[in-house]
Amino acid sequence: MKKLPLYLLPAAMLTLSLAAGCASGRRSAAGGEVTGVGGSAWAEPTPYGMVLVGRGSMEMGPQKADSLWNLDADTKGMSVDAFWMDETEVTNSKYKQFVFWVRDSIIRERLADPAYGGNEEFKIEEDKQGNPVTPHLNWSKPIPWRNPGEDEARAIESLYRVNPITGAKELDPEQLNYRYEVFNHTEAAKRANRLDPRRRQYNTDLAAPTTNPTISKDTAFIDDNGEIRTETITRSLTGPYDFLNNYIVNVYPDTTVWVNDFENAYNEPYVRMYFSNGGYSEYPVVGVSWEQANAFCNWRTDFLRKSLGREGVYVEPYRLPTEAEWEYAARAGQNENMYPWEGDLTMSEDRGCFYANFKPNDGNYVKDGHIITSRVGTYSPNDFGLYDMAGNVSEWTSTAFIEGVTDVTSDLNPEYRYSAAKEEPYKLRRKIVRGGSWKDVAHNIRSDLRMWEYQNEQRSYIGFRCVRSQIGFARGQQLDNKRR
Repeated sequence: MKKLPLYLLPAAMLTLSLAAGCASGRRSAAGGEVTGVGGSAWAEPTPYGMVLVGRGSMEMGPQKADSLWNLDADTKGMSVDAFWMDETEVTNSKYKQFVFWVRDSIIRERLADPAYGGNEEFKIEEDKQGNPVTPHLNWSKPIPWRNPGEDEARAIESLYRVNPITGAKELDPEQLNYRYEVFNHTEAAKRANRLDPRRRQYNTDLAAPTTNPTISKDTAFIDDNGEIRTETITRSLTGPYDFLNNYIVNVYPDTTVWVNDFENAYNEPYVRMYFSNGGYSEYPVVGVSWEQANAFCNWRTDFLRKSLGREGVYVEPYRLPTEAEWEYAARAGQNENMYPWEGDLTMSEDRGCFYANFKPNDGNYVKDGHIITSRVGTYSPNDFGLYDMAGNVSEWTSTAFIEGVTDVTSDLNPEYRYSAAKEEPYKLRRKIVRGGSWKDVAHNIRSDLRMWEYQNEQRSYIGFRCVRSQIGFARGQQLDNKRR
């Protein structure tokens, strides 16, 4: 039987083992009384580019009815635990780092492939003592971009294509596929899915289950035509690996969204320039689906873990915010706020300055100073230190959309997740987006409103930002948001 890798174990198990490793037993001087076991406390350093949103509670949803927009007052009290959140939306620059990492990893694989010369220096299969290790890429070995040998040149060139119209050499986005695995801790932790049938039912008046539960898992592969195929496998539970989902995602943004989102419009310059031109580096990435945003979060987590240089170390993953986390952060925990700022206006009365990037008037995109997206952080942050929580681009959340989703979620860290199988109706692939965008009117950039989009859609007005749950904190570190 295979052992589950450490990084796939539930967080609680690893946290417990780490604490046990750091704990120091102490003898009681009280004549055999139980005095407890000491342990080391730690505080997580601030992740780069993130701000801490302390635990808190609020009433989600619109506080007031609005007959003009057929909007009912519909609130629900809830509480969320502390988490770190990107202070801005993920930029083209940061997402491009992900794209280039995928590009470079594919090139290194091919440089090590015997079909391209088989340079063993690009893949590590033994440690310094000569013991076999899980084969992995050698990122300390630079790619020979300038003076490659014949075989090396073929490996590098294989990831590029010649534009049939212009004749220019360009990166082939269709090859930029990222393969990753996600262990479903939630399903694995459910009592109904325990491997020991005797532990699934505690009521001794009832017989213990005699058959294993049915579970579903996602798996992905590339077919004979080079197409990515994702399937949902349903079968009886056999072991922990049944909760390990496999995905393959093409990571390159859809730059054609600028044409496809707007009929009869000349937006071709954005197609060519928005993601590739350095002038847009600090603008929010768009044309990224919910699936691509999740792949970025996984890569960002793995990138951090590997930088720590320790196998098996657990770090809280980067992930998309839940809808509840997003709304709490956007409204700065204030029930009265319908926007990230106080009041119902979208611009200051005294100075006439807009608070966000949106469409102030019908057809007038430039009244706020921008025609499409704006550089992240252009407008003032909210009271939590978060920028662009209204307007600029709408943002993906992790929460699946169904009618009445508020009614089916808990009031403690509310979240609703659903992974639709390919044979299920397409409407089950809807995910909640929040915040409104540069193309929306003032009403649609409200922080208390819910919208949705299909998880595989890519839009010129949807981006994302990441969060990480805060784990462990020193006494006095936890902030009361209302005192900020």
